[in-house]
Amino acid sequence: MELLERFLKYVTYDTQSDSNSKTYPSTDKQLILLKDLLKELNQMGIKADMDQYGYVIGRIPSNLDKLVPSLALIAHVDTSPDASGKNVKAKIIKAYQGGRLLLNEEKEIYLDPKQFPNLLDKIDDDLIVTDGTTLLGADDKLGVAEIMTIAEELQEHPEIKHGDIVIVFTPDEEVGTGTEFIDIKKINADFAFTLDGSKVGEIAYENFNAASAHLTFYGRSVHPGSAKNKLINSLDIANEFYGLLPKNLKAELTEDYEGFNHLVSQSGTVEKTTMMMIIRNHDKLLFDKQKADFLNIQNFINKKYGFHACDLQIKDSYYNMVEILKNHQSKINIAIEAIKEHGFEPIIEPIRGGTDGARLSFMGLPCPNLGTGGYNFHGPFEYASVKEMYMAKEIVKSIIYKFTQL
Repeated sequence: MELLERFLKYVTYDTQSDSNSKTYPSTDKQLILLKDLLKELNQMGIKADMDQYGYVIGRIPSNLDKLVPSLALIAHVDTSPDASGKNVKAKIIKAYQGGRLLLNEEKEIYLDPKQFPNLLDKIDDDLIVTDGTTLLGADDKLGVAEIMTIAEELQEHPEIKHGDIVIVFTPDEEVGTGTEFIDIKKINADFAFTLDGSKVGEIAYENFNAASAHLTFYGRSVHPGSAKNKLINSLDIANEFYGLLPKNLKAELTEDYEGFNHLVSQSGTVEKTTMMMIIRNHDKLLFDKQKADFLNIQNFINKKYGFHACDLQIKDSYYNMVEILKNHQSKINIAIEAIKEHGFEPIIEPIRGGTDGARLSFMGLPCPNLGTGGYNFHGPFEYASVKEMYMAKEIVKSIIYKFTQL
């Protein structure tokens, strides 16, 4: 199956994950695509299976007469809970010539380069867009489609030399649990790449240190008619806590290597308010300082009100994979060389987020991230560059070949 056809097929699957679910995978609908990918791999003649958690792992044995490092290619099937992934209506814009793209005439929804200037880099390229009511699913079905197409090409062309290639598809990356139950020993690879980035030519091996902060605030309800000097409103305490955090660390004020504290959700009553925040920083010392700020404010609040008005639970989510990957620069350089050979300037920037590769690196599988040709992830203005998706595939094939020279 040709790459474009494969991608357009995969985006029709609704694979949205659910951060509130207590199951794994978080949604059964992810398993539908995972099972179909397994079937497709087996039909190619690739030995693969799916475990009880939904991980699909396949292996293409080396066709070399020497031992070289084995390489895993990894992508996630789920799409973000931030926007609907149901009934995706993808369409191809041929030879984009600039200007606004009409996504939905009835709702007057446009993809506008004034809002998304990266569009202006895509003149004469074919673009895959949505109808403006759902996300596209390029994150990360582009990665899935590219890996599956590479696998098929390796199977159909035995003259292409390669070492052991391991194919891994995961659920629930978008809700932060994509590697929760993965078996590193079963993957059994020396190095890996996630295909989960944006612009082709990206090679990312730095990401945030990440934590979540779950806060519960307790008040004391009294009838407002007789509340003077008695009523304590938990909503006010929550807002007071948030107001004591550093103002310059709001996500909307940060970029590049700057960390942030981001309020994700808040709800409550006079008696009880809950708040969920995320804490991010590339620098481990600054990351620890941000977490200490939360603890210090909690202590201040509880001392001020004279009872346990604030309960705080901080849980680390993942760490900056550069701490591991700095010891594997020679293999990262292989990807950089492959990107250059295909006419792209390598884009080496920190990820302002995380990937499965961050956790995998700390689990013993070094795993930087590569661009796939998708843009504006997690929303209805998501689109994919047809030219870039094909180039991303070819870059990975070059990386595979270069690993045979090690």
